[in-house]
Amino acid sequence: MLVALGLGMVATFMFLIITKRATPVVALILVPVAFGLFAGAGLDISDMITDGIKELAPTAAMLFFAIIFFGIMIDVGLFDPVVRLVVRMVRNDPARLVVGTAVLAMVVSLDGDGSTTFIITTAALLPLYLKLGVSPVVLTVAAGLANGTMNILPWGGPTARSASALKIDTNAVFLPMVPALVAGLVVVLLFSYHLGVLERRRIGRIEIRESMLMPREEVLVAAGGGAGTDVPPTTPRARRTGSAATGSGDDTSTRDLPVGAHDQNAADDDGGSSFTGILDPNRKTLRPRLFWVNAGLTVALLAVLGLDILAIPVLFMIASGLALAINFPHVKDQQEAITRHSSSIVSVVAMVLAAAVLTGVFSGTGMVDAIAHWLASGIPDWLGPHMAVVIGVLSIPLTFLMSNDAFYYGVLPVMSETATRYGIDPAEMARASITGQPFHMQSPLVPAILLLVALAGVGLADHHKKVLWRAAAVSIVMLVVGCLVGAIPF
Repeated sequence: MLVALGLGMVATFMFLIITKRATPVVALILVPVAFGLFAGAGLDISDMITDGIKELAPTAAMLFFAIIFFGIMIDVGLFDPVVRLVVRMVRNDPARLVVGTAVLAMVVSLDGDGSTTFIITTAALLPLYLKLGVSPVVLTVAAGLANGTMNILPWGGPTARSASALKIDTNAVFLPMVPALVAGLVVVLLFSYHLGVLERRRIGRIEIRESMLMPREEVLVAAGGGAGTDVPPTTPRARRTGSAATGSGDDTSTRDLPVGAHDQNAADDDGGSSFTGILDPNRKTLRPRLFWVNAGLTVALLAVLGLDILAIPVLFMIASGLALAINFPHVKDQQEAITRHSSSIVSVVAMVLAAAVLTGVFSGTGMVDAIAHWLASGIPDWLGPHMAVVIGVLSIPLTFLMSNDAFYYGVLPVMSETATRYGIDPAEMARASITGQPFHMQSPLVPAILLLVALAGVGLADHHKKVLWRAAAVSIVMLVVGCLVGAIPF
């Protein structure tokens, strides 16, 4: 009964999201509550949801202050040189832009934090995508695939979880999987190039001039995206991004993006809207004299983040406070700096807290444990010697439907115990279990992906339509290569 309810709850949630019958926030709240009550939770559902909120509250706090910190760095011009460098490398080819997006996301993903990766990648490249008419969905797909593949790094989370759950060394899990990681990254680059070629066919080669980097037009993109965004255009013209208009073989459309004449006064007041218009060299928020101070602060933040000596939410709180005090010493300017990014903050934090309802009900009602034991008991004997491959395949959908904690501490130990009967080492099971991470990172239960689509102004359903099959392909390639090199027994 709990297995059926758990699977039904996730299926209902995904149906509502993909068909756009409900926003992620509404679906994340109402669907689990309904299924939890049907499972007999009664008034205890309040405690379950509260427990879920407690678990995700640090993540919500981290995202809140991460958006503020990197938003300030964008306002003051820290990332402007990165954008200009990308412009020179892109030349006139959208394919170069998309491949560059994937490479940038891979490099930034070395810090092990998806939220940081998506904030930096979006801040640096989204204005260029919008200026050139390249679909923002392509950005989220390339960045999401790159970060998801890099997520198997030892400090990224799932590798450490699998090792601790099975009481083995982290290096014993990760090092044999390096060839699989390299293969996965190659596939991500190939997908990115293919998406770029499709965009090239749709819009043709582009001529980039310095004047194109000036915000003479302000693209109004609502953080959170989706078809339900009501933003009145300031002129009758509207530009549609994506390939629907041209009948390209791979539809990358998102929605109509109203485009209006640039309001210089608005730019002077705001320094650009949340994560767009950051290339205006005349915006009042620029702090060129503090460039190296801000660069040093950012490098120090990332260094401490990698050393893992402070809790991430605390680290971003301190860094945000320093960034505000250094760049905006006046109270009024500090308040305006926070307000500029309020739409992104509200959108992302709301979805994270709403996701706590789903995870709380999933765990509190016992659905996770029921699914784990159901899977272990339902595997036929002839598949026993191939349990490592089985857990690798199952990790693709299961890590999408549940949190990493639920999978690695709930499902993996049960499956690994069964596998030991067939002579399969726990380290081999752990290696196979992390191959589903490219797919997992696209889950609406992952706060970082909610942040990515919100900052890019892309609907979650539009992102999923383009990224899920590609992410599944990357995961399968990693699993196959892991088997070929002997890291995972077949």
